[in-house]
Amino acid sequence: MALALFDLDDTLLDGDSATLWFHFMVAKGIAPAAMLAEEERMMARYYAGELEMADYMAFTLQPLAGKSIQEVEAWVQEFVRTVIPARLFAEGQARIEAHRADGDRVLIISASGEHIVHPIAALLGVNEVLAIELAQQDACYSGQTRGVLSFREGKVTRLREWMSQQGESLQGSTGYSDSINDLPLLQAVEQGRVINPGPSLEREARLRGWQVLTWQQTAAKQRLPEG
Repeated sequence: MALALFDLDDTLLDGDSATLWFHFMVAKGIAPAAMLAEEERMMARYYAGELEMADYMAFTLQPLAGKSIQEVEAWVQEFVRTVIPARLFAEGQARIEAHRADGDRVLIISASGEHIVHPIAALLGVNEVLAIELAQQDACYSGQTRGVLSFREGKVTRLREWMSQQGESLQGSTGYSDSINDLPLLQAVEQGRVINPGPSLEREARLRGWQVLTWQQTAAKQRLPEG
């Protein structure tokens, strides 16, 4: 049994779950529309490989500070039910099933918050997840993160901690990602596979002999709600 590691955003999902969730929060009145422009600027830095994830999380978690875990879970379930299914890449789902058929252990490792990654993974039938952990206080979210952020080198750190606990190794492992931010993760696995890469990651993939896969974008993306 080998590990099959999947990034989530723009890899299994056509779009970024954190951005989709943020727009959902604005549409529901949970977050103010005035925050959208800054979130967009931050995401532009993410795609350029220049974002400090701690800054993004601190900003985008502000609307959840003091909200009960139960209340947020209900919002997330609605978000996953209404927004996510149309965004899932069929090719990604097929890859997950192929790895399962081969007896591999599938893990989604994401730089989005655990509150949204776990339910999306469940929709994909994946039970094992590493994502950014959210701090809690008195059954509410504090608006802060905890532990090592699963972003860039942090993904590898979190993965190695998990492997140590699980008795796993990277022998025979495969990693899937769309993002130049996941270069450390793709370098760590035995077989890197890149999905719809941007120019920087595609150059790296060609140099390193990684397989480049083009997964079909959804025919008509749902327009992001503006509130």
